[in-house]
Amino acid sequence: MTAPLALAGIDPADVAFQEQLTDGYYNTLFRLEMVDGERQVLKVEPSPGEPRLDYEIALLATEEMFLRIAETGGVPVPRVIRGGEGYLLMEEVPGQTWHSLRAELGAADRDRLRAELGRVVADLHRLTGRRFGYPQRGLANTWREAFLGMVDAVLADAARFAVQLPEIRSRVAAVAPVLDDVVTPALVHFDLWPGNVMVDAPRGTMQISGLIDGERSFWGDPLADMASLALFGDIEQDEVFLNGYRQAGGVLVFDDAIRTRIALYQVYLYAIMLVEAVPRKRPAAAPTREALDRALAALA
Repeated sequence: MTAPLALAGIDPADVAFQEQLTDGYYNTLFRLEMVDGERQVLKVEPSPGEPRLDYEIALLATEEMFLRIAETGGVPVPRVIRGGEGYLLMEEVPGQTWHSLRAELGAADRDRLRAELGRVVADLHRLTGRRFGYPQRGLANTWREAFLGMVDAVLADAARFAVQLPEIRSRVAAVAPVLDDVVTPALVHFDLWPGNVMVDAPRGTMQISGLIDGERSFWGDPLADMASLALFGDIEQDEVFLNGYRQAGGVLVFDDAIRTRIALYQVYLYAIMLVEAVPRKRPAAAPTREALDRALAALA
């Protein structure tokens, strides 16, 4: 543990308690309780020689960017203490992940949290940039150019890691003109499954305490977040979330073009999940392949 602390410029004498967390799939996470009582989380990138996907370059710099910008928009996120080469130090968000509490939440709590999440995501999507894509991979002038480049990169990763995927490139290209509807780059988290949503009950009522793990964020179509928000499902059926999203100013009216764009982002997300299983040394789950097939079918 001495090396990660030194990397982040932390004096071990200032740390009262420390433990490594097991939640991360890519970076290594440590929870720190300082002698003054402050709770912090330290994230450390893997060594440069570890296998990774093309977009997984300087992810913690991307996360720091995401957190600082999201905070300016009133989005609940961890406060950055400092970041540097290969590490990010931030305040710990109170509570537990929604995923870890899923069996304990009643229907009323779930609906209230889902509506609140809709409002939080709408606040996030009001934050805009000037160009499209992953900050660490170079930005593009159009969303179509950026997204097709992102797809090409994950397909190259699939070839490099010998992951068999169905035909994707031609099917994405066939409907790519719909991406030209996106003219303003919004801040997209792109990993908003319940494991990255923290909830807490400081006054007895469950509420969202923070969005975490923004390392895979990019500037793009706000609809891209709908892929992970309804992982393996259909965001169009989540009326509680959608009502919260719209009440807070989020614009989402379903038509064929909107459904096609969401299907494109599902294809991209599920392709990433299948490919990353190899360098992570995890088995590729059958539900992910089935979800990819459904998303591709929706492009027809």
